[in-house]
Amino acid sequence: MYKVTKLPKSEVQIAFEIPWEESAPYREEAVREISTAKPLPGFRPGKATYEDVARLVGEMTILETALERIVRANYVKTVVGEKLETVGSPAVSVDQLTAGQPIKFTTTTPIAPEATKIAVVKDCQVDKKAKETTKGQVEEAINEMRKMRRNEVKVDRAATMDDLVIVDMEMSREHVALEGGTGKDYRIYLSEAQYIPGLTQKLEGIKEGEERNFTLPFPEEHFQKHMAGKDVDFKVNAKSVFELQMPEASDELAKGVGLENMEQLREKLKENMEHENDMRANDAAEIAMLEKLVEQSSFSEVPEILINEEVRRMQHELQHGIEEQGMKWEDYLSSIKKSEAELKLDFVKQAIKRIQTAVLIKAFSKEQKIEVSEDEIDAEVDRILENLPPGDEQTREQIASPDYRDYVSIQMRNRRTLEWLKKECIK
Repeated sequence: MYKVTKLPKSEVQIAFEIPWEESAPYREEAVREISTAKPLPGFRPGKATYEDVARLVGEMTILETALERIVRANYVKTVVGEKLETVGSPAVSVDQLTAGQPIKFTTTTPIAPEATKIAVVKDCQVDKKAKETTKGQVEEAINEMRKMRRNEVKVDRAATMDDLVIVDMEMSREHVALEGGTGKDYRIYLSEAQYIPGLTQKLEGIKEGEERNFTLPFPEEHFQKHMAGKDVDFKVNAKSVFELQMPEASDELAKGVGLENMEQLREKLKENMEHENDMRANDAAEIAMLEKLVEQSSFSEVPEILINEEVRRMQHELQHGIEEQGMKWEDYLSSIKKSEAELKLDFVKQAIKRIQTAVLIKAFSKEQKIEVSEDEIDAEVDRILENLPPGDEQTREQIASPDYRDYVSIQMRNRRTLEWLKKECIK
């Protein structure tokens, strides 16, 4: 027998009382385990009788060995039978463990939060606001295409602000070279602004073979905190100067991308930019819709274990993105003047919102009876398997498992629910 009690802070307590007779199968398993680990004289490993093992080690040792099996079996059976959405492993306290007496224990487990009040869809309308594509933006895109197809022609003259200069450069402060501050064959496009402020202006007019020495302050917001705002000495040797020759905005440029003329190129660019603007507007409207739905709904408390998991996931996503851009995680933290612990603390509010959003989508799917058929799940699993590289049997086995199938089902149901919400809420 058992008693389920819902506790504050999204926890569930289950008090169990297992009659002594019902523990017999688990105690038999414990006897086999004990006699296998330490065979009794005259018996093969795992073949000693219950009575002989009890005589040797005592009934309590058998019961203590069986306890984990007893707890696990009864806990899982109850959680499934009561349809409790538990999170993580339970904390277990043993209340009575005496040979011949009922076994009493209590489990306490976090449970998934639930939506205690669901927002009214008609009160959560949002407008999709797609930006208009202007002629100026189209022409700017054409100029970017010209830049991508430009030729770099070596010249024997002083560099202008439209040129590329290739230099060897050394940076130092107080006669000490900066870490990572020495570069060979460094390419500097004098018309671009991503360098240390003032650097390109200092190189205007430089010629091949010329050396220049100058001092510039690092920006106050520089990611290397110890260098922010400090004066740095530069030693630059120009190795070559290149003129950047861009193709004309002519039909030949259009033909280079498979179109007949500039009119078609402008139309295609405008179409692509409008599509991109529409996608961004869709994303922005979806975010606004979900925020409004969450704000107008109510939820039970989110367990700390779920918050911590979501915060870790958010940090991993951010760190992966930072490192993909070639920046060190430590330098990023330094640039925002936060420790990793402080950053995680900043994530907590957003993590709770993300969890509540997932809970709300699930609640709407139940309310609207949005389901995914077995055939649709089969088709999706088959599609995933078809896209796997040959020979990856471990991944194939994982994808074909019932657990992964459940995951696919949930993801498909959530997507379908989200599409329904967007049709109802986004104008």
